[in-house]
Amino acid sequence: MVSSSLRDTIFRAAVDHVAEHGPDSLSFRKLAADAGVSHQAPYHHFADRRGVFRAIALDGFTRLGDALVHAMSAPADEQSGALLEAYVEFALANAGQFRVMFRSDLCDMENAPELQAFADAAFDTLVDHVRTKLGEGASINDIRARAAAMWSIAHGLATLFIDGPLQRKIGPIADRRAFIRSVGEQSGLA
Repeated sequence: MVSSSLRDTIFRAAVDHVAEHGPDSLSFRKLAADAGVSHQAPYHHFADRRGVFRAIALDGFTRLGDALVHAMSAPADEQSGALLEAYVEFALANAGQFRVMFRSDLCDMENAPELQAFADAAFDTLVDHVRTKLGEGASINDIRARAAAMWSIAHGLATLFIDGPLQRKIGPIADRRAFIRSVGEQSGLA
């Protein structure tokens, strides 16, 4: 029997590799070398690259969902900003997962019901917040548009922070969390 700690070692090596080099360069041979295991060891835990990416995405959506639920404990008038901040901070702290989670070419959510469920749960936290914020008279179209706007702002900021162009364009950001909330306020979303 192969230990779960070996799986964890291989998984962690995959996440670290993706965070540093992106997902496209990940191979099982490279993964084994990074994890310090035999070149066959990853195959004992993951059938193929897609299996590795699904595991990374599942871990990511689980963590993102937890971060968004935690953000909902903020006072009602601060929840939108807290959600934006939680999303961006999650992405920055978990770049390996973030670089995989939204790439359907890597993790094929439609054929992974458990992964789809965790992704939906994270998004539903945002939709539920928007529904509450807009009130009972809000149409489903308004709710969806507002949720998509919040997601777009958070995802865009996260990507710009991770890939680096944001600070090159606007200069150093002394307080990232305050900046994220300010962007939300400027866009009318926080």
